[in-house]
Amino acid sequence: MNTYPTPSFYCSIARLGGPALAVSAAILIAACASTQPPTDQLAVSTAAVASAVGAGGSQFAAADLKMARDKLDRANVAMTAKDYELARSLAQEAQVDARLAEARANSAKAQKAADELEEGRRVLREEMDRKTK
Repeated sequence: MNTYPTPSFYCSIARLGGPALAVSAAILIAACASTQPPTDQLAVSTAAVASAVGAGGSQFAAADLKMARDKLDRANVAMTAKDYELARSLAQEAQVDARLAEARANSAKAQKAADELEEGRRVLREEMDRKTK
């Protein structure tokens, strides 16, 4: 009784080895690529928060700015824990929240300026009406 595998058995294993090796290599490369620390995203998000503060976010969009800062803090904690996917996601959310805070601050400042102009126009109109009477 012959208990040795036939040559065709070895040929079928060899044919499967190439694609299996390629798939394994692709998975390994993808895993390594996805574990890079998101330092660039954290820097962009930090700059976005600073820009929102400079635009008056603390005064005009405090809640949005607080959310951005909280998410940025959590992203830094995730970076320390080497949870790079979570860190990247939180940093991106912080960037969006910071940009929203900046936009709301700019909008509030523009509205305030428009209100002041309208008040100045109203006072001037009253002065003109008073002089013509």
